[in-house]
Amino acid sequence: MKTRRVANALLLALATALALTLLAGCGSGTSTVIFKNNADESTTTGAEPEGEGSAAEEGAEAPPPVPSELAIETGSPGFDAAAIYREVAPGVVTIRSVFGGAAGGAEGSGFVLSTNGEIVTNAHVVTEESNEGRTPAKEVFVEFSNRNVLEAKIVGFDPFADVALLKVEPEGFPLHPLELGDDSALEVGEPVAAIGSPFGEQRSLSVGVVSATDRAVKSLTQFMIEGAIQTDASINPGNSGGPLLEGRGKVVGINQQIETNSGANDGVGFAVPTTAIERSVRQLRENGVAEYAYIGVSSQALYPQLARELGIDSNFGALIARVVPGGPAAKAGLRGATGTIEFQAAEYETGGDVIVEVEGHKVVQPDALIRVVGEKQPGEQLEMTILRDNKRKTVNVTLGKRPDQVEPE
Repeated sequence: MKTRRVANALLLALATALALTLLAGCGSGTSTVIFKNNADESTTTGAEPEGEGSAAEEGAEAPPPVPSELAIETGSPGFDAAAIYREVAPGVVTIRSVFGGAAGGAEGSGFVLSTNGEIVTNAHVVTEESNEGRTPAKEVFVEFSNRNVLEAKIVGFDPFADVALLKVEPEGFPLHPLELGDDSALEVGEPVAAIGSPFGEQRSLSVGVVSATDRAVKSLTQFMIEGAIQTDASINPGNSGGPLLEGRGKVVGINQQIETNSGANDGVGFAVPTTAIERSVRQLRENGVAEYAYIGVSSQALYPQLARELGIDSNFGALIARVVPGGPAAKAGLRGATGTIEFQAAEYETGGDVIVEVEGHKVVQPDALIRVVGEKQPGEQLEMTILRDNKRKTVNVTLGKRPDQVEPE
């Protein structure tokens, strides 16, 4: 049985550029990740649940009021779900996709991004997996709060971030665009609201809190979506593509999936963060596709006790477990693991290079390498400091374009 540490290490491995199969947790049983649309069949994958909590300190000084255009009040001082709903609901839409054949159709949610008819939703609401890869729906229809229904064109979709950009011609009626907020400013415990069409019930509101940030969750590819927002706001089939909103009514994420043991809404929900949305939309507008840099390694996080056990002269870094043959890292001469050890009830791959710095920044947090690679474009160079036989060495890697699939060894 693998422990949580193995699961976390694998998540890092997937997100750093290489996709590996997720290992199901043990003890309480395997959980299920459900992409929340109303397709005939939900897309699922095994995963391990994670969670965090916080407690307010009694007698602590009250926080200053949150600046807002909205009067706020529900569940937390300064949060008014009713005011958020009144302001935002007109910009939330219901999306119906027609695939034809056995696939039938799917229903999800979305929101208006601009007055010229741009609509944002999840890619899995308007695409399906086929033998030829992921293919778009034959027809897509968008229903607005004023009961108008318009056919939409799929401008493009990004399976790596599970984001799609649609375009409608508003035909003379005004649209109500929503404003994107800053997901990096979110704090655990901060109240949020989700609006969408669960089970076809249009523009339904649910409220909750941010229960964690910086999660890595399943995308529509072998790679992970980094920086996802975890929430206990109720997310059900049909919520996919709808907005997750902070206290001022700004969008901080797209509601994407729920992780549950039963298939019901008794797990935790996840939203694609606005930083990922903005990157996807920018590229989809320009090219109809989104590209990501790729380094071609899987790795595991190094921590002080493991470093002592391995005799590594650093208490932080990323242990390279595998280098993809022919990939950017392999071409730069990076080396993968040559053996394995069992330590503190977890398995680690050893003998490979240890990445300790990327672009001058220490690789202390497990996602440090992921984030730096994510800020780059294919073809750009990445300067890394590695430990090889406890000797420091500088390596420059020319990043490639992330492939749709990575073949297992």
